[in-house]
Amino acid sequence: MNTKTELLAPAGSFEILTAVINAGADAVYAAGTRFGARAYADNFTEEELLQAIEFVHIKDRKLYLTVNTLLKEQELGELYEYLLPLYEAGLDAVIVQDLGVMRFVKKHFPDLPIHASTQMTVTGAYGAKLLMDQGCSRIVTARELSLEEISHIYRTTGAEIESFVHGALCYCYSGQCLLSSMIGGRSGNRGRCAQPCRLSYEVFDSKSTALAAGKQRENYPLSPKDLCAVHLLPQLAACGIHSFKIEGRMKQAVYAAGVTSIYRKYIDLFESGEEYQVSEKDAQALLDLGSRSGFTEGYYKRQNGREMITFEKPSHVKSNEVLQKKIHDLYVKTENKEKIKGILRLFPGKPASLVLQCKEVQAEVTGDIVLPAEKQPLSKETVLAKMKKTGNTPFELEDFVLEMGEQSFLPVGALNHLRRAGLAKLAETMAEKYKRSIPLPQRPETAEYTEAEGKNRKFPMRLSVLTETLEQFYTVLQQPEADRIYLEAFALERKQSFSELQELVCQTHDAGKECYLALPYLFRMKTAQWYEQNWGQLKQAGVDGYLARNLEELSFLKEMGADCSCIQGDYNLYGCSNEAVRGLADLSLRQYTLPVELNFRELKELDCSLGELLLYGYQPLMLSAQCLRKNTVHCDRKRRVFYLKDRYGKLFPVKNRCEDCYNVIYNISPLALFHQWEKIQSLAPAGVRMSFTLESQQEIVEIFQYYRQARDKKLDRDNYLKNFTNGHFKRGVE
Repeated sequence: MNTKTELLAPAGSFEILTAVINAGADAVYAAGTRFGARAYADNFTEEELLQAIEFVHIKDRKLYLTVNTLLKEQELGELYEYLLPLYEAGLDAVIVQDLGVMRFVKKHFPDLPIHASTQMTVTGAYGAKLLMDQGCSRIVTARELSLEEISHIYRTTGAEIESFVHGALCYCYSGQCLLSSMIGGRSGNRGRCAQPCRLSYEVFDSKSTALAAGKQRENYPLSPKDLCAVHLLPQLAACGIHSFKIEGRMKQAVYAAGVTSIYRKYIDLFESGEEYQVSEKDAQALLDLGSRSGFTEGYYKRQNGREMITFEKPSHVKSNEVLQKKIHDLYVKTENKEKIKGILRLFPGKPASLVLQCKEVQAEVTGDIVLPAEKQPLSKETVLAKMKKTGNTPFELEDFVLEMGEQSFLPVGALNHLRRAGLAKLAETMAEKYKRSIPLPQRPETAEYTEAEGKNRKFPMRLSVLTETLEQFYTVLQQPEADRIYLEAFALERKQSFSELQELVCQTHDAGKECYLALPYLFRMKTAQWYEQNWGQLKQAGVDGYLARNLEELSFLKEMGADCSCIQGDYNLYGCSNEAVRGLADLSLRQYTLPVELNFRELKELDCSLGELLLYGYQPLMLSAQCLRKNTVHCDRKRRVFYLKDRYGKLFPVKNRCEDCYNVIYNISPLALFHQWEKIQSLAPAGVRMSFTLESQQEIVEIFQYYRQARDKKLDRDNYLKNFTNGHFKRGVE
């Protein structure tokens, strides 16, 4: 790992890229016109990206390309042509979320470093190690991690770690949010988040009783303040963080350059070994450049807290026009060019020769034959004036030596051509060491999956049922159609005897069903440590398998020696393309859950034979380290169902998972696809799943009746669910 800390700045446009490089960024991250998680930024054309790669390399800096969205089957076929010229030009790395993209890049561009995006929700050493084993050279941590957790990842794995130090925070763990997707079809996993979390909501203890903070006229409980960790840089570096990342590809050049310049100053300060102290002037300058209702130091020293949330309409007011102008003049307006040396030789009868040198790189070009002057020879002043015109190139002539014979003449046009050729050759030579030749000259083969494969599937489809409470578990146990029960781990108190879990497993087996333990939605360090310490007793309970929600759990189960054929991946382990499904298989995951953001037509393009399709249930829209009840009243560590009311009066159920300290915000209506049974059958998945979260015993019995009616093609639409959603089965997402 590099010992020098990297300052990584955002670049939403070429103007911003040059500004942040001028301000001291060691590397920039940017997106092209496709596949980036900020689809509404200006972003770069292919030509601009190629120009940007050359520009940063001349500056001895780096450019990382964001390909950090989930790709659908048809889109994956466009990725090769998109990346090929950038790979050849020397692109320094790609930042990815999608396992299919990761697998594709490894296969077709093996020399291209892969950075695991924060959208992959890496919250611990297990996930980091798994991705490193798959070829990721850098891990971008989840923003919710503490100093202790990041240090543990580094000490355990030696990973090259990148973490955010400044900019916007999401309320939900990145990569786990479906709020924008379900409300308006604009998916955060596809770079199109509409930020509904920044709107006003009220928090209700029940469907009719508002909590104290919810009674305010304007309440923004889902809107975090912006992160500012400038005071923590030495501690962050001591934890093993190599790259300090500034958020802001949607921000303007002055903001990006100003923030970059201040962080550059303080990285240099702590690396110099001098006493570390952030001045009040610089702290104020960061505020003046812009924030969302002030700053927070984020999660580095706390699990969550009210002081991290705006609780009022977020303010983006900028101030200090003098500062804004100063930054604009220093970094945006000013061209900070590389100083070069030049030697020009002009002797009659010989070709004109120009040698240019920048740092340790030298380039030489020759031009037209120098002529003997018939009238007026070239003057040194004329030659110097022409050679100094470096135009929009990244160079500036600092030292110039002219060796010229008497009575030498060369047309001005020839001089200009020689200068342009020399500057181009110098730029090309400086960038040459970064360039690659493509190892696989042919286009990738078409998808390995064919329709014929889909015919070889199991029938009838398995029915799996997820239960979050023991009452739900016992109700489902009595339903003969249920083949597999997923018992949420939090259905049992952790302090309870493992013998109770063993008894539940035995009852499930007696009913002729499988019992899988559904692991937590999040698997951070303390949760992982509990499972490590109690794995022996859990194993003795005799569960048939596990429902894994994240990469941490998948890696943990493999290390504990669990049978990989008995691990079911949840939809959080995204398989939006056949390549992604093969990526899951590379991780020894054969059973997976079909993506919830694909419509029927898109699902038809996938091999669904090992996939489980969500048939019914309230879908989690947000997983948050914040706690709505704690932030509005207080924390009493009691499990509850409470509600989030939007501006239209809709109520989103919320559950607090105190054992692992996170909230789950569910959709206002359950997904129900019983009326789509024939289409589901045509997909021929391995199974379908019903998830019970809020349902009573009577409601579960009714829902099983809908299942039977759909299965037997006798669904009574006149006596069907009154409140339900099709999810994305019909509409899909952008």
